[in-house]
Amino acid sequence: MIRHLNHSLMLVFGLVFFVQATQAEEHVSFTARLLTLDANEGIAAGDIDGDGKTDLVAGRNWYRAGEWVPRPVRNIDDWNGYVQSNGDFLLDVNGDGRLDVIAGSFLPTEVHWYENPGEEGLRLGSRWTEHLLVDTGNSANEGHLMQDLDGDGLPEWIVGSWKKDVPLMVWQLTKREEPDQAGAIYEAIPHELGARGSGHGLAVGDLNSDGRLDVLVGQGWYEQPVDAWGGPWTFHPDWDLQSSLPMIVTDLDADGDSDLILGNGHDFGLMWWRNEGPDDTGRIKWSENEIDSSFSQPHTLHWADLDGDDRPELIAGKRYFAHNGKDPGGSEMPCLYYYQWNAETEKFTRFTIDEGHVGCGLQVVSEDLNGDGKTDIAVAGKSGTYLLLAN
Repeated sequence: MIRHLNHSLMLVFGLVFFVQATQAEEHVSFTARLLTLDANEGIAAGDIDGDGKTDLVAGRNWYRAGEWVPRPVRNIDDWNGYVQSNGDFLLDVNGDGRLDVIAGSFLPTEVHWYENPGEEGLRLGSRWTEHLLVDTGNSANEGHLMQDLDGDGLPEWIVGSWKKDVPLMVWQLTKREEPDQAGAIYEAIPHELGARGSGHGLAVGDLNSDGRLDVLVGQGWYEQPVDAWGGPWTFHPDWDLQSSLPMIVTDLDADGDSDLILGNGHDFGLMWWRNEGPDDTGRIKWSENEIDSSFSQPHTLHWADLDGDDRPELIAGKRYFAHNGKDPGGSEMPCLYYYQWNAETEKFTRFTIDEGHVGCGLQVVSEDLNGDGKTDIAVAGKSGTYLLLAN
């Protein structure tokens, strides 16, 4: 009897060990490397020096692949515990074959692009020449997105405000007939999507499944018309949130419509909203499902395939000291996690990327940054700019 019991226990223990080992094999781990420490919260990835490898740009610096030491890009002012940098984007603005930086900031109304100085300038560590892209006239900029809304192959510059009831502006990039005095081959044409619907949070996605990309903000969403710039964007005031930037628009439950993943940017709460379809008035109904409430300030979300199974994972973490520690849980440890979605149980499982060192700011990069075929991560925030290489 005891022999049979011991044998059964061994089988159970063996099964448990096998399940744990299988789970451990499926879990992607990362090795974190601190690149620099400042309060910059923007980061982007691309081949800066033309050597075929993916580099990083984060605020004041760029980082050459493999070396990962800071090299200068621009000077940025500090402001009230922040760095005036909350969004970095890479685009060849002057058409010379080299990636330039377009950068946003919190309070200044001007958006600048920084000209890649080329091989010799990069070798010498030259500062990149600053040029004005557009003066938006708008301050209180919570963050920015660059995404192609109208399908013409060029991204739009989308500016989100932390203020409610202010205009939502989109700047359409179009090709110039002739470069301007700074050499830019693009100009930015303003479009006001709405005079009052705005607020904390920003996303782009096809929310009503009509094949056109919509724009989501803290107070609701703007429905793109058939002609993006020829007709009004209908505003749907379907919620009032202090949401993440970005939110994620995706069909989680595979029922043919778009669901939402969003974080409470300045409190506890990471959740997904199931799209329950329109009610009798045509307004979309939502049911809320909790993902994680153990850490605060999940201000920045990212959706990317980390384990190579062609199914994206959710990357989220604390925007460390988002309000200089004044948010609920603001002084608790930095953390960064990824979450696997199980379509059968309709649940997310959390895996730790880092706890105690790495938080995030307003952008997350996911790229193969060392050429080993695995997806790596890079973040910038008030806990520092970090490279996280997949093991």
